[in-house]
Amino acid sequence: MAFTTLKTSQREFLVDYLRGTGRELTSASARSNYGIKNLRARISELRKDGFKIRTRQNTVGTISYSVSRRMVGQA
Repeated sequence: MAFTTLKTSQREFLVDYLRGTGRELTSASARSNYGIKNLRARISELRKDGFKIRTRQNTVGTISYSVSRRMVGQA
């Protein structure tokens, strides 16, 4: 599913898909399932916007990202 046919931006999709759901997303799954070619850049944008991003690396080195329900600065 590429984002050229959707009416939402990649950033909005990631916030809706990940925020507070407990889901994680890797670069490979973001690319193959959702057409997001540079997940690391989108995650960086979310961090700049104040979202709490959790990064987890598994034993083979694959990095997955998840987004907390809270934003930076919230208790």
